[in-house]
Amino acid sequence: MGLNNNSKVDLEEFKSYIIVEKNFSRHTAKAYCSDILRYLIWLDDEACENVNFSKVREYIHFIQRFNYKKTTVARKISSIRTFYKYLTREQKIDANPAESLNLPKKPKSLPKFLTEDEVEKILNNVKIDTPSGFRNRTILELLWACGMRISELSGLNFGDLNLDENEIRVFGKGAKERIIIISNRAKNYLENYINSARSLVAKGYRIDTNEESPVFINKTGYRLQPRMIRNVLNEIVERIELPKHVSPHMFRHSFATHLIEHGADLRVVQELLGHASISNTQIYTHVSTQHLKEVYNEAHPRA
Repeated sequence: MGLNNNSKVDLEEFKSYIIVEKNFSRHTAKAYCSDILRYLIWLDDEACENVNFSKVREYIHFIQRFNYKKTTVARKISSIRTFYKYLTREQKIDANPAESLNLPKKPKSLPKFLTEDEVEKILNNVKIDTPSGFRNRTILELLWACGMRISELSGLNFGDLNLDENEIRVFGKGAKERIIIISNRAKNYLENYINSARSLVAKGYRIDTNEESPVFINKTGYRLQPRMIRNVLNEIVERIELPKHVSPHMFRHSFATHLIEHGADLRVVQELLGHASISNTQIYTHVSTQHLKEVYNEAHPRA
């Protein structure tokens, strides 16, 4: 099996299309291009522009032999549909052979979240006696206070901050811009970090504070990457022996769940999370209901 020259060109142009025009994240674009590369290799010498629906369906049957998760199969099908939609738009094909492909139903699973006590336990066990420790506490306070994604937090620049109004501008999936609100507590940590700890995190290195400078930096003054934030959280959870696998994204789930538990309007939570559809936010109402049932079963004498 190989990859002909026309397919290579199609793949490169498709990559540019989904990154530049569709505003796919680098992570999603990489996954889609990997899916299409495997598909094109499977086609071998057959041009992707010449296949029909039966051929595309044959490939879907082929990948289903490998026992991928339904979510993975769904992404691979979505990749192929997007690829052929692009080829149709560019008038490289007359009809889209993947248009009738159906996505497998995704298994419904409730997002995992932390209780309020668990969040406070994690926060209170961050060692803040060093500049990097205070930075770490500030990061977790922000994740807890506003539910931003770890990639959004890592990408924060000084030009995104409007602390006088307790506001931060973030760029979410597909580079979509939104304004999030932070609590006074998180704001105080952030201001103290910026004014006192930040320059000491990378002591001895030149630290810029212009609008394009990263808010959170590592010990050499460069932007702090999401992987480092995950490592910090893993170390804390392991030290306090919390019986859960905790990820930074769980802070986002916890933020949304606790807002709804305390009576927040679903539309408000949708805006704060940056969800394109209200259906993505509604899952947190199910989480909240499930939590209520667990409390009821534990507390009611006749449960």
